[in-house]
Amino acid sequence: MGIQVIKQGIADSLQDLGRRGYQHLGINPGGVMDEVACRVANMLVGNEPAEAVLELHFPAGSFLFQEEALIALAGADFGATINRTPIPLHTPVVIGRNSVLEFKRPTRGAHCYLAVRDGFRAPRWLNSYSTNLRARVGGYNGRILEKQDEIPFYTAGISPSITGNRDMVVLPWQADVQALYDGGDRIRLVEGHEWDWLNEPSRQLLTCLPFTISAQSDRMGYRLKGPSLKAVSNRQMISTGVTRGTIQLLPSGDLIVLMADHQSTGGYPRLAHVAGVDVPRLAQYRFNEQVGFEIISVAQAEDLLVSRDQSLQQLQGACALRLNKYLQEYGIHRSEL
Repeated sequence: MGIQVIKQGIADSLQDLGRRGYQHLGINPGGVMDEVACRVANMLVGNEPAEAVLELHFPAGSFLFQEEALIALAGADFGATINRTPIPLHTPVVIGRNSVLEFKRPTRGAHCYLAVRDGFRAPRWLNSYSTNLRARVGGYNGRILEKQDEIPFYTAGISPSITGNRDMVVLPWQADVQALYDGGDRIRLVEGHEWDWLNEPSRQLLTCLPFTISAQSDRMGYRLKGPSLKAVSNRQMISTGVTRGTIQLLPSGDLIVLMADHQSTGGYPRLAHVAGVDVPRLAQYRFNEQVGFEIISVAQAEDLLVSRDQSLQQLQGACALRLNKYLQEYGIHRSEL
C-alpha cells in the first residue's frame, strides 16, 4: 500500500538526484529541478538524500494515503493541507490512514517535493528512479502521474500508530533552509567557453539588466526574455557537451538556461554557467518572474558549493538525531527506520 492519485496535477512525477554517468551515450542525468529541496525533504523523514521523491508543479495533484506515513514537503509553498487543515513546509508530519493531501494555492516557488519515510517503491532504470519523459522510462511507467495511479511505499506504514484517530501529527521541529538558498537578488554565473563571443555591450547587458522567465520554459530549459544579445561575429560551432546550468545564446539573441532534462550536447554558444550553488535557487523561479545575473570566479563558485554541502550534512545529522529520538518514544527503533 502507499498513495493513490485522486486528482491529477499538471506535471507531477517521480524523481531523485538523477542518473549520472550516461551522458556520453546521449542519456541526460534528469532528476529533480531543485536538489536542495529534494535532499531536505528526504533528510526530514530519515531517508538517504538520493531516495525517490514526488516532484510537484502547481496545480499539483491530490493524494490519498492508504496507510499511515511519515512525510515531509520541501521547496515551493503550494498551500498544502491534510484533510483541509494546513501543514507546514520543511517539517516532518505523520499522516493518518485514509487522509488526503491537497495543494490549494501557489505562494512561493515553482517546485515542491514530497518525501515519504523509506521512499516509494518504483523500478530503477540505469541506477535511478527519475522519470525520463522523452524516453518514457523510469519513475512511474515513464510518465507523469495520472488519476487512479497507485504508488506503493517501499516498506509498510508506521507501526505502532502515531496518529491514532487523528488526521495527522506535526512533529515539533522544522528545518531552517533560508541559508541554503541565500545568494542575494542575483543568480551567480561563471564565464563559459564562448563568453568572449559576446560583444562588450552585450556582456554589460547580461549583468546589468533583468531577464524574464518565459512561459515557454520547462524542465529542459528556462528561456529568458530580455535585451537582445549579440555576438562579435557570425561564427558557428559544432555540437558539444552541455550540462545543467549552461546558458546558451540563441540565434534570436535570446538566452536559454539548460535545466534538469537538458540534452546531452548542444550547438549554441555556451556563454556562461550558473554556479552550482544557485541552480536550485533558479529552479524555484516561476514563469514571468525576473532574474538578474552577476559573474563570479570558478574558485568562488567552488567555495560556495562546498559551504552549502557542509551545511546540508550538518542539517542531515541534526534531523536524524531528532527523528530517531522521537520515533523511539513510540517504540519504533533505529533498526526499523
